[in-house]
Formats: sequence, C-alpha cells, structure tokens
Amino acid sequence: MSPTPRSPIRRILRLLTLLLLAWVALSCLAVIVLRFVPPWTSAMMMERRVEALVHGEDDFRFRHRWVPWDRISPQVGIAMVAGEDQKFPYHHGFDVDAIQDAIDAADEGKRLRGASTISQQVAKNLFLWNGRSFVRKGLEAWFTVLIETFWPKQRILEVYMNIVELGDGVYGVGAASEAFFHTTPDRLGIAQAARLAAVLPNPRRFHADAPSAYVQRRAEWIARQAAQLGGPAYLTRPAPVSGRVR
Repeated sequence: MSPTPRSPIRRILRLLTLLLLAWVALSCLAVIVLRFVPPWTSAMMMERRVEALVHGEDDFRFRHRWVPWDRISPQVGIAMVAGEDQKFPYHHGFDVDAIQDAIDAADEGKRLRGASTISQQVAKNLFLWNGRSFVRKGLEAWFTVLIETFWPKQRILEVYMNIVELGDGVYGVGAASEAFFHTTPDRLGIAQAARLAAVLPNPRRFHADAPSAYVQRRAEWIARQAAQLGGPAYLTRPAPVSGRVR
C-alpha cells in the first residue's frame, strides 16, 4: 500500500515550525556574533537614512564611528546609566518596578511613562523598528532576553553608547563627541557626558552642543545622580542586598 499523503495543514504546520526554528537559530547566532564583532550599522540607523532619502532631506548628514570600550571616557557610561536606567548593573533586562510604576500611572490617567531599560533600547535600536505594536514589543522582549543571556553588561553598555542617536543623524559617542564638543570620546568629562545623556530620548529636538534651559537642568541632575551612585565604579559594584535603586 502506498503511504497516506500528508494533509496540506500538516505540511504547512511543519513548514511554519521549521521557519520558526530557523529564525530562532539565526537570531541567537546574530546576537552571539555581535558580542564580539562591532555592529557596522543598526536598524534605527538604516531607518533614518531611508527616511531622509524618501523625504528628500538634502541637508541630512549621517555620522557614526565605532569606539571600543577602553577609548570611551568612563563618565559617559555612568551618565547614560544615571539618566536612563539606574538599575542597569543589577536587572536582567527588564525593570519590573519601573514597569509597574508606569502601569500604575496609566491607571491613574497620568501621562504614559517609558520603562525601557538600556538592554531593551539596544534590542530595539539594533534589530527592530520604531512603533508601539505588540509584535514589535514582543520581538524587543525576545532580543532583550538574548542580549542579557549572551552579552556581559559591559558589552551591552558599550554597544548602547555606540549606536544610540545623540543628534539628528549623529549616532554613538564617537561621532557625537566630535560633532558637538570637537574632541575624542576618551576626553569627555562628566558635564559633557551628562549633556549627551540629557538629550535622550529626543535627540532631534534637544541639542547637546547648544543646550536649552531644560537640557541644562537635566544635565545637572544627571551629573548629581552619577555622583550619588558612586561614579563609574557603580557599574562594577556588587548588587545591593535589598531595596530599590533610585
């Protein structure tokens, strides 16, 4: 007797399963490779360049230069952490307390607050696109788990400092230090580093080289927070036994 042919539904399910497994394997491989290889671009960089091309922005200038960890001032890392994600050294990719605070604020009818960690921002900037869909958020969570699994914290922060948008078309501390302060990243002090961190998350509206009163106040707050956290040593300090990090 000839074998019973598989139903079309079973073949489709098998194909979908194989595609899913292939995608999981490829995403894991990409994250593992990027632990050791500097990313030459990111999804957000490509999206911005396409946007400028489509909209005919003739004056748009793209600037990006990878700088390794040991050639970046330690003040930049602690400023980014102080301004964006003070629990970064201790969480596993998600700040549960911040997420709960954001949910509580939304329930009370307050303005929606972001709760993304630096790890989540790396996942989004490196692999994904702008948007608020459940699909994108799900993929962001997946890549965040992979990044936290395969990368040490230093690598996560190194990549973040090199791909984050710090001005319109200016990506990473290497390009930003030259464009805004006419110096190299290893020479940045806490005041300059805090100004870079202060323009986040809206670097196209705010400017590190010509700070508004708001940016200046935020930069001063970030500098104070960095000092209270203990400076760059905070990034390698053992996790607190209990209590919330502010």
